[in-house]
Amino acid sequence: MAGGWARDGAVNEQIDASIEDELKRMQARRQPEGESLSRCAECDEPISEARRTAIPGVKLCIDCQSERDARPAIRGGINRRGSKDSQLK
Repeated sequence: MAGGWARDGAVNEQIDASIEDELKRMQARRQPEGESLSRCAECDEPISEARRTAIPGVKLCIDCQSERDARPAIRGGINRRGSKDSQLK
């Protein structure tokens, strides 16, 4: 049941759209492409053969990748909660 000016099912549609957007973003980030580097692109340390085999197209060593993954991700997006209805409460 929707309230106000929203039609029935509008909230669920917004939730589904948010989930779909996030899944697309995660899938786009899934795996590097191309040929693996033998040395890290950031620190120039050798990348192990096991890592290059496990992740084709890898460009960073484990330490540099872990450091990069620990940084907060800055993402843009649509503020679906910024509607006029939600601000009237």
